Amino acid sequence: MANPVPEGEVPVTGLLIMAASMMPAYVYVVAVLLLLVVIMYGFLEFHFIGDLFRGFRGDRVNLTFDPSSMIYENVVSKCRVLQGRYLATLWLSSPHLQIAFLTLYGRPPVFTYRRQLFSVSDGGTIALDWLLASDVSGGSLDNGGIISKEDITPIVIVVPGLTSDSSSAYVKHLAYKIAKRGWNVVIENHRGLGGVSITSDYFYNAGWTEDIREVVNHLHQKYSMAPIFAVGTSIGANILVKYLGEEGEKTPVAGAASICSPWDLVVCDRFINRRLVQRFYDRALTIGLKGYAQLYTVDTYYRRCSSVSYVGNVSVPLLCISALDDPVCTKEAIPWDECRANKNIILATTVHGGHLGYFEGITASSVWWARAVDEFLSVLHSSPYMHGQKMESPDLYTPLDSSIDKSPYINLTKDGLVTAMRSRTEDEGIAGEDDEQGDIEAEAVSGAIVITASEEHCARTNTALDTPPLMSLHPGLPEAENAGAPTSKDASATSMKTCLKQLSRQSQKSLWLLAYIAIVSSWPLVGSALLFVFRSKLKGVFPRSVRRG
Repeated sequence: MANPVPEGEVPVTGLLIMAASMMPAYVYVVAVLLLLVVIMYGFLEFHFIGDLFRGFRGDRVNLTFDPSSMIYENVVSKCRVLQGRYLATLWLSSPHLQIAFLTLYGRPPVFTYRRQLFSVSDGGTIALDWLLASDVSGGSLDNGGIISKEDITPIVIVVPGLTSDSSSAYVKHLAYKIAKRGWNVVIENHRGLGGVSITSDYFYNAGWTEDIREVVNHLHQKYSMAPIFAVGTSIGANILVKYLGEEGEKTPVAGAASICSPWDLVVCDRFINRRLVQRFYDRALTIGLKGYAQLYTVDTYYRRCSSVSYVGNVSVPLLCISALDDPVCTKEAIPWDECRANKNIILATTVHGGHLGYFEGITASSVWWARAVDEFLSVLHSSPYMHGQKMESPDLYTPLDSSIDKSPYINLTKDGLVTAMRSRTEDEGIAGEDDEQGDIEAEAVSGAIVITASEEHCARTNTALDTPPLMSLHPGLPEAENAGAPTSKDASATSMKTCLKQLSRQSQKSLWLLAYIAIVSSWPLVGSALLFVFRSKLKGVFPRSVRRG
């Protein structure tokens, strides 16, 4: 039995409570704020303290490659950026802050693209946004916006990420950096993005390589003297690497770079649903895609679309950059062994950088991976190790016989709902497939590139741009039974416009969700700083008992 407390004495717990009640209130406020800072520091993966202990020198870039790789020996070994270190902007020392800043601001350079509308074989329309070297040279190299067929200036094709287009900040950083070097850059916007309506029965997906294939072949045939390079970012990197693996030696691409690729979509899908902070990104990405398509994405789709299975067949010099703290494309999906086994691939990983962020400098005006890619392509271009360009007829290529690779047809309803349909068989064919493409010429008109062709091709293209083609409203039924269905072009156009308007609204919701994440994640640090700065001014607000001590 415990000894009773002598009369007149206060229990120890009582003394502790009395002592706690006598402490000023602001002590508890500061303690709670410090606790929140510690929790948020780990939850949001801040690394400011680690950078401080390393003297703000940054971390070395880890390079993975085949020991006998001539690409490393003669190209990457001469790249100072890849041989150096990366230090994130101090006030963006978190991968989540990097993404928030990239999405909300990004500090992109200011310039204007020249747009070319490119019609692919299935009737789809792709916006090719050009930034020529003459556009950023201050007029000293102005050529009127026309590229000569004999021009030997390298052309860099950029494939953006999921729901991104040429207006995205990171795309502008890369395009401007390369154009300042004196090269020409073209952004291949995904179907339905970049302000261009969908004009065919096809959408794009994470494994859809037909568009990049047609763009590469077209540019190579039209500008056969110019070396062609390609850079893919995020989902665009997955598409690019998959294309390079499918083509092997046949591709005319001289060299390429893959930035923050998801590699294995099954692994990334598991990762993005694992932790609470990743679920925020999953929610943001889902909102941005609802208006674009509502399709069932199962493991079979992810496996067929993943580029990891094609890494071994890549035959061009390929630089792959990934951040180990990428909160979207996990490091668990990086194919370390596959990259090490291919003499053409150099894998560069950094400890920090986030997803496509990689901001550096006090003002965060520079993107590290854009500098690394620019230098790599420049050194590769001046070396004898560019991939040999081979003229291949597009007809010689036979795409994989897969409903995934062909991309599903769609059915649109009045409310903009998108549902999957069966794919057409080879016997049914594609409307307009036998139409002649014609000779497409790019010329500058009022600061923009337009397409001129034969009258037949112009008529087909204009019709496709104005009104989407008819799509079956009742898949699987004979044509006679569908004859009475409302399949007018006006109804299809109205449904498509409704879908695109919903996509715009959903994209805005996604943007505000990322803004909310940024504010919530940074507020504890901001609040602590404000309390420290304005402590003297708050003395007149709190009573004397609170300020005592």
